[in-house]
This record gives sequence, C-alpha cells and structure tokens, in this order.
Amino acid sequence: MLRLNEIERLIRKDRLIVPTPSRRTLIRLCEEGTFRTAPRRRLRDPYLVTEESFLDWVAKLCGLG
Repeated sequence: MLRLNEIERLIRKDRLIVPTPSRRTLIRLCEEGTFRTAPRRRLRDPYLVTEESFLDWVAKLCGLG
C-alpha cells in the first residue's frame, strides 16, 4: 500500500506528469475509484492506495494499458 505522499514523490522523481498533480487531484482519483484504496474508518485516516492500481494508472498514462 502506498500513501499519497509516496505517490507524489514517485510522480515527481520519475517525472511521470509535469507538473505533479495536486493532493486534491490525487484524492479525487481515490474517491472516483481510479486508485483502489484500503477502507478508511475515519475522515482523518490516510488514503492507502494499492500498488497495482497505481501501476495500472501509470501504464494507462504511458499508453500501455
């Protein structure tokens, strides 16, 4: 599972998208179901994204998915 700050770091480090999407955009991707996430019990719990859904999203960006 990846936290959103780790996803931001990976996007920035590997320059997957320039500029890096905002935190609000990443949260929207979680809420829309683009990123599969672990259940959150409270609103203040972090979004935990599955690596598989993140890699699927990256593959689609690259035209491989």
